[in-house]
Amino acid sequence: MESQRMTHIAVERNRRKQMNEYLAALRSLMPPSYAQRGDQASIVAGAINFVKELEQRVQSLEAHKLTTRQCAVADGEAPPPPFANFFTFPQYSMSATSAPTPPANNEAAEGGAEAEASGSKPSAVADVEVTIVESHANLRMLSRRRPRQLLRLLVALHGHRLTVLHLNMTGAGHMVLYSLNLKVEDDCQLTSVDEIATAAHQIVERIQQEQECVA
Repeated sequence: MESQRMTHIAVERNRRKQMNEYLAALRSLMPPSYAQRGDQASIVAGAINFVKELEQRVQSLEAHKLTTRQCAVADGEAPPPPFANFFTFPQYSMSATSAPTPPANNEAAEGGAEAEASGSKPSAVADVEVTIVESHANLRMLSRRRPRQLLRLLVALHGHRLTVLHLNMTGAGHMVLYSLNLKVEDDCQLTSVDEIATAAHQIVERIQQEQECVA
């Protein structure tokens, strides 16, 4: 018993030492303003805010790169879709609505098979990708700019008991990319990434339909 107790103490001491080393390394990677206090909670919270700030900067750089690339595109050559690199396996994809063209080579055929294997549903209104870690969901949505769209999106998500903790928004031409960190409340009826993605897609789809009716 005494041997087991001493082993447990040694293991716990090593775990705390390793955790402190990781936290120190994490704090050293951030500007001092993000971790003014040295306790664990402050360092982790500062890291989250710093990553979100970096994400917003990357989105802004992506928008700037897209604008520059569009200016250099030759006549008749289609520019690449904005923010395409921000989506890995979206639940809904606007690119899936385009008519398929025969692949020019094996590489193109493999790319088409990979896109089909991703399981993205075709969409005419938005690219939507949702990931969940425990009770937090990350929602990324690329859509056309629409009046009052963001406000209506936030209100509707709140109605689904999804609380917005952090929001980034970056525009490129007539397109806008939303990146939202959501808290999935205990009484939320949406329990999977597909359900949250479908709800977000339906919100934007409803906004577009209503605007078309008004027009």
